[in-house]
Amino acid sequence: MDVNAPLPLLGGLSPAVFMRRHWQKKPLLVRQAWPGVEPPLSRRALFDLAASEDVESRLVVNISGRWRVRPGPLPRRALPALSRPGWTLLVQGLDLHLAAAHEMMSHFRFVPDARLDDLMLSWASPSGGVGPHVDSYDVFLLQVQGRRRWRVGRAADTRFIEGAPLKLLRHFDPVHDWLLEPGDMLYLPPNWGHDGVAEGGDCMTCSIGFRAPAAQELARELLQHLADGEGDAGRLYRDPRQAATVTPAALPAALLDFARHAVARRLADPQALARALGETLSEPKPRVWFNAGGLPRGSAGVRLDARSRMLYDERHIYLNGEAYAAGGRDARLMRRLADTHRLSAADCARLGAAAAALLDDWTAAGWVHGEAA
Repeated sequence: MDVNAPLPLLGGLSPAVFMRRHWQKKPLLVRQAWPGVEPPLSRRALFDLAASEDVESRLVVNISGRWRVRPGPLPRRALPALSRPGWTLLVQGLDLHLAAAHEMMSHFRFVPDARLDDLMLSWASPSGGVGPHVDSYDVFLLQVQGRRRWRVGRAADTRFIEGAPLKLLRHFDPVHDWLLEPGDMLYLPPNWGHDGVAEGGDCMTCSIGFRAPAAQELARELLQHLADGEGDAGRLYRDPRQAATVTPAALPAALLDFARHAVARRLADPQALARALGETLSEPKPRVWFNAGGLPRGSAGVRLDARSRMLYDERHIYLNGEAYAAGGRDARLMRRLADTHRLSAADCARLGAAAAALLDDWTAAGWVHGEAA
């Protein structure tokens, strides 16, 4: 993708200009961002998917201002009648289960993959919605069927209504009122209040969301990865000079020093934190599994499985939570696979023996698939 070329999806802005002017700064409404867009699946197929235990789904119902939420799986009998107003079905991670949704998400890869999360599809009956709320992450709201009215405003007060089953804003003062038709798209930065309500029947909206890890959660995961790494696994605390004590509950200063040095040694490796971050961010999403024994490398090369997460830095390739040291031509080719999700047969043939064997292992695990000519 040429990030400096105008993009109809962004209303004629280039990705570079969009990121500079709007990303995490201010909303952008684009009329006919995707002319002729179609839902990635039918209503019936969406309802069938919501009944699966392997898919994250929710039913949100608003009855005279009283909200009710039911998590999936949601068999058809659990869903209200189509003619009943005020209900919404949300299906998360559609890109993990449907090639059309995965392809739709690929249009937003001008944002780093480490930040791109998933595609959620919401179906709503007339007046259906999830109430005024804020998201802690960026989101693109692409209308793919029917119409939805969005009221939007910066959330000065992010407190929620106590006791509600949803995180509904206590105070919401919208400054924009936009009716989106199929093909229209709205970008919202984090912490902008928004309330989308379906007008008419068969309203479908695709939400392309982004990952925004909390500092505390990320630190916990990184420390766990650092602790699991190679290093001082066999090094035990020793205290041959420990004197007899009359204060047995007091924490020994030498043990505190031992702990401090253990952490410092893990961080002393300049690559340790980067490696832990790459492993953490490339972990597959929950409820993801792979079909082992995939098609071996064919005459047309390989493609990355839609459920795989592949990242890289200067020294490593990361795939599904595992780190691999890489350099030279092999590193360049593996980065190409991460960036384009494909490697041609000619590129595969240029891999060194170790990298080719690794690619075969990934293919056998179902992380990568061979493509026939």
